[in-house]
Amino acid sequence: MNLTESRREKRMILPMDATILDDRTYNLALGGCIIYGLVLNIVMCAMLGNRMMRVNPLFLIIGYFVCVIVGTLMSSKSDNPVISFVGYNLIVVPVGLVLSITISAYVMAGAGVLIFRAIILTAASAITMIVLSITFPDFFSKLGGILFAALLGLVVVELIMWFFFPAAQEIFAVIGAAIFALYIGYDYWRAQQYPKTLDNAIDSAVDIYLDIINLFLRILRILGSRGGSSRRR
Repeated sequence: MNLTESRREKRMILPMDATILDDRTYNLALGGCIIYGLVLNIVMCAMLGNRMMRVNPLFLIIGYFVCVIVGTLMSSKSDNPVISFVGYNLIVVPVGLVLSITISAYVMAGAGVLIFRAIILTAASAITMIVLSITFPDFFSKLGGILFAALLGLVVVELIMWFFFPAAQEIFAVIGAAIFALYIGYDYWRAQQYPKTLDNAIDSAVDIYLDIINLFLRILRILGSRGGSSRRR
């Protein structure tokens, strides 16, 4: 059993002192956590801008991985929603710092309009996947193993292609965008299968938030690649 599946199985266990929320409250908490993380990232990108470009990359990389690993462990291991929310923030903040660098690079290259387009496309895709997940739950319930295998294969192939065929990156960005879009629907479906506690809402928000961020970065890469091709022509 991989780490992701282990985390998901743990969420099925209902702590004795846990309070069960009704569907509406549970999904409001889930959606609220996701929106909180995304809005915080937008604010960080707007406020930090190119300041992050001056940060030592080594410190940023080390800090990013340490915070994300600690945050993931806190949110997955704890049944306390306060601790899980702190863990969620330890993921959201370093992701926001990395996003600030990426966004600044696009702005400095005169491609700021692509960022807005990527946000719109990501939001539309996420909403569509959630609606489809609600409408066709049986379909999304079968995607877990397929998506995990597809993502693992994509990462391996991307690493190989990055060194030998860098021009083919747009193709893999499209495939990655499709995988993460489907992951949004799948993780939303999974969120509905867990006992509806506040802690599970926060833990599930972590999964969907990361799906959305990865989808956004893939869409931004696709738009950037096509924009670059258009400018060269």
